[in-house]
Amino acid sequence: MAGKAVAIFIGKLTLDQIRDGMLASYIKDQDRKAKGLANKTINLCLGKGRRILNLAARRWRDEDGKTWLEPPPLITMLPLIGFQREPRPITWAEPRRIMPLLPDHLAKMVLFDLNTGARDEVVCGLKWEWEIAIPELGVSVFDIPRENVKGRKRGRVLVCNTVPQSIIEAQRGTDPEYVFPYQEHRIETMNNNSWQRVRKLAEIPDLHIHDLRHTVAMRLREAGIREEAIADILWHTRQGMTAITR
Repeated sequence: MAGKAVAIFIGKLTLDQIRDGMLASYIKDQDRKAKGLANKTINLCLGKGRRILNLAARRWRDEDGKTWLEPPPLITMLPLIGFQREPRPITWAEPRRIMPLLPDHLAKMVLFDLNTGARDEVVCGLKWEWEIAIPELGVSVFDIPRENVKGRKRGRVLVCNTVPQSIIEAQRGTDPEYVFPYQEHRIETMNNNSWQRVRKLAEIPDLHIHDLRHTVAMRLREAGIREEAIADILWHTRQGMTAITR
């Protein structure tokens, strides 16, 4: 979808004809502003185009071994500092409003996320082969490979307390590969049409999936957990990232 949206403004230009200024009309398009798209969302679309141009200049080659472009054109991204939405931890009452309205499979994923602080893509792509049982404690952890972790520097361990563990047990046997499948397929994101519809029905239209992570941080902090431990739970790799979730 994002790639197609940008392509409309590029038209029939070849890769070597694309320039930064040609995407100005895409950024300034009034229909997009009317939809309330944030700078980060627009950057995601621009990023897809930039990715293609970089591949054409550095990796993709013709029969003679020459890259398709040289050099790649610069695609300017919109600024994020000062334009991003502030973290918004949810209250204790809001899950009681939204959970009964969610489809069963999505409600389980949201509750799991609200108790682990895992990123959306980790919950959606969670695999049984990553599970490691700890019989002494009666729980499991998931050893997430580095290619499935943001940053991809190293793998991470996802720890489950009693609530997500009960969800894990209820999901056993539903799919041979994924913990949270839907109709035998991997769910791409929890931020789907069902989530969008339900948060409006619950009259919480500003609630984002990523707010679940901020909520976990807030609740751990209120419970007296040290910042270093919270950073480990949320897989924060840079100093100060955990403080943003305040």
